[in-house]
Amino acid sequence: MPAAAGGMATGSGSRVTRLAKSTALSVTPVRPGMTHALSALDNAMERHAVHLVLYCRAAPAVDRELLKESLSEVLSHYPTMTGRLTSAAAGDGGATAAGNKHGWIVKCNDAGVRMIDAKAAATLDEWLATASSEEEMDLAYFETMGPDPYIWSPFYVQLTEFLDKSYALGLSCTHMHNDPTAAVLFLNAWAAAHRQDTNPYPPFVHSPAFAVTPASPPPAPPLLAAKSEASLDTGSGAAAAMSSATFRFPAAAMRALLSSVEPGTTPFAALAALFWLRVAGGSAGEREMTLALDVRKRMHAPLPTGYYGSAVHFARARADLSSGLAGVAAELDRRVAGLPEEELWASVEWLHARQAAGGEPFQMYGPELTCMALDHVPLHGAEFQAGVAPVRAACLVGGATGQGLLIVLPSAEGEAARDVVLTLPAEVTAMICRDDEVLRYGGEMVLGPAARA
Repeated sequence: MPAAAGGMATGSGSRVTRLAKSTALSVTPVRPGMTHALSALDNAMERHAVHLVLYCRAAPAVDRELLKESLSEVLSHYPTMTGRLTSAAAGDGGATAAGNKHGWIVKCNDAGVRMIDAKAAATLDEWLATASSEEEMDLAYFETMGPDPYIWSPFYVQLTEFLDKSYALGLSCTHMHNDPTAAVLFLNAWAAAHRQDTNPYPPFVHSPAFAVTPASPPPAPPLLAAKSEASLDTGSGAAAAMSSATFRFPAAAMRALLSSVEPGTTPFAALAALFWLRVAGGSAGEREMTLALDVRKRMHAPLPTGYYGSAVHFARARADLSSGLAGVAAELDRRVAGLPEEELWASVEWLHARQAAGGEPFQMYGPELTCMALDHVPLHGAEFQAGVAPVRAACLVGGATGQGLLIVLPSAEGEAARDVVLTLPAEVTAMICRDDEVLRYGGEMVLGPAARA
């Protein structure tokens, strides 16, 4: 097997070999001069990336060349994906990552997305039975922004072929362009193009959806102010090593968990409460956790499902951990259901004003514990072979540090089944992976941290 191209090597002992890097172009040219200004909410996510992996079993339609053809087809509908970033302040004049003071603009110049060809030394079933969370990320190549963003691709697609001709489709992108919901919908659009079918979630590219004109300097939302101040201290001391694990809760396990909480409790709240209590390690009294919520449908004038960009709002939730699983879950549901739209716009106005004043992006996922609700997204709806859903799907948010991130996702089983992806300090992840309470409620660890010497 050929050696991996320079800069694409995986870790020691990895079963994934990256073979070549190329560029995927759209089949339809973009009109000259087209640009897309990122919103203040987009720009706030500069420190983070989104990583998705879909596992597709071998099938006649799941072929490397056919997948590349359909990718070029669907990119014709996403000109912002094939563009490059430039500073709003610098215009065409050599923006740098460190010099961004007033946000980013995408110049839709048909530069394309980076494509990585790779192979894995395992069958799909062998991989799913043995891969660690760290090894899974070898299926989703990404490069962080360098000193010249105008030649940097914000999107990377990796096609990894297993020994049995199954494929892993990895998508990585900057969170400024797409939040996890938008990234998942792009994969669904790609699958629809591959089947030569209609895209059920056409992209809606309209950053003015979050445009604001504050009449006076808006007050700082307490949560975002605390995040921005904490980011100033990231240079002091070594950051904790983070590791990930994925737990699956089959439909039967979710029914058992929901029977332990108040009637009407959502699966998200029940799982968020369960893991919050376990991460807290027996702490009692009132505590706080941050919720990361998709607000596309939470506004008086809701956005189309296919809104292209970041539409994640961070909301502080409080609960008395002494009230137990049912009490904590009920408080989380009340906070989610009662989220006022004014709170969202207050955050957007402050971020907009801060960006206009030259404020640098700060850590949004962290430093406090955050739980993200993504169990509404059609993560397994990307059928590249008609009628055959991916056998597994994974999602991670890069740059989540501090106390860590929990993501609640739909499971491949469907119905009430859920997956929970943990990205926590390594010692906390190890503790949760052997936690009797999580296992008692039917959680099955399907991917754990890499074995350590």
